[in-house]
Amino acid sequence: QVQLVESGGGLVQAGGSLRLSCAASGRSFSSYYMGWFRQAPGKEREFVATITWSDSETYYADSVKGRFTISRDNAKNTVCLQMNSLKPEDTAVYYCAAALVGGTRTYQYKYWGQGTQVTVSS
Repeated sequence: QVQLVESGGGLVQAGGSLRLSCAASGRSFSSYYMGWFRQAPGKEREFVATITWSDSETYYADSVKGRFTISRDNAKNTVCLQMNSLKPEDTAVYYCAAALVGGTRTYQYKYWGQGTQVTVSS
């Protein structure tokens, strides 16, 4: 069982930056692939980024590649999403998720946080 709590969301102007954090509790955090997803009003939840348990591989959605960076600290049971050059279309609720097998689909992730709101004004 893994519990996830996101923080760091807020309101930022276009071109600005935010850093989201996800604190995990429970056993074997380092065994899980960690991912970030987002959901805008009226849209389906979509993949943003994922990182393998060993921190050796990361993968990003094309829409955020080059602007967002995912990282994890297994010693602190945290995963972060650094978001730079934010755009109004990045506005969404951002969710942290954990999976035993990595992927980009929501059904592949077993544990989810409650989400944190990110709003980018133009």
